[in-house]
Amino acid sequence: MAEQDVSVGQLLLAEYQTVKDEQKARIGFRDNLLYVTLAVVAAVIAAAAQAEQPAMLLALPPVCVVLGWTYLVNDEKISAIGLYVRDELGPRLAAQATAAGGGGADFSTFGWEAYHRRDARRRSRKAIQCVVDLVAFCAVPIAALAVFWASGDAGVLLIGLSVVEALAVVGLGAQVVLYTRPAGRAPTGP
Repeated sequence: MAEQDVSVGQLLLAEYQTVKDEQKARIGFRDNLLYVTLAVVAAVIAAAAQAEQPAMLLALPPVCVVLGWTYLVNDEKISAIGLYVRDELGPRLAAQATAAGGGGADFSTFGWEAYHRRDARRRSRKAIQCVVDLVAFCAVPIAALAVFWASGDAGVLLIGLSVVEALAVVGLGAQVVLYTRPAGRAPTGP
């Protein structure tokens, strides 16, 4: 019967595999959201140009906000998983290994989780990614709204709608910038 018992270390490794699988799935989904956004933008712009209806451009801001928010939430969860592995799961597994005689006092686990974050160009890549995200999810819909506003053939209701859309896009842009901060400790709270 003892041979079938599951050790704490085995449970921690199983948890690690599960969260890494989730992280991998989220990375694929997040990265595909940029391609989906580009396809939607191209389709809406082509349709609006072909129909010569600038009001059709009002479809871009809500689509970009929804896709951008989904991108941002997945990106945050990807970072949170990495933080959890580095700061919680890794040390617990290292303590189990040390207690079982499998490592010295300086034994650490999942070194890649911290190692790849020490790259000298990481900050510049994160800044460039922030600009890419802002362009894809915020600048494009704001440009679409500017074209709509410049067309001059809209009623009060559509102008009001476009202002609400602009506020939503600006709000998303603020969140993109706020979420760009380097991952630190997990937030605390209720």
